[in-house]
Amino acid sequence: QVQLAESGGGLVQAGDSLRLSCAASGRTFSNYAMAWFRQAPGKEREFVADISWTRVTTYTSSVKGRFTISRDNAKNTVYLQMNGLKPEDTAVYYCAAGLRLSSYSYWGQGTQVTVSS
Repeated sequence: QVQLAESGGGLVQAGDSLRLSCAASGRTFSNYAMAWFRQAPGKEREFVADISWTRVTTYTSSVKGRFTISRDNAKNTVYLQMNGLKPEDTAVYYCAAGLRLSSYSYWGQGTQVTVSS
């Protein structure tokens, strides 16, 4: 079992930056692929970024060049640095973990990010 807890969300203006954190506990963090998803009001949850245990990263096209996913295995934490935020980035952001990329078994409760224009 893996427990995930996101933090760092908030209300910001367009163009601002935020860094989300996801603290993991329960199993060997370094064995897990980690990802960030988001869900905007009235929309389905969508993939944002992921990072493998070898630190290979992928991003959805709408955030490439603006968001950076990283992990600190010593702190059991994955981060999402979000720069140049846009109103369309407004969503609840979820952290996920799985033993394989694109196969996530564990989810956090989410953290709200709101970007005003």
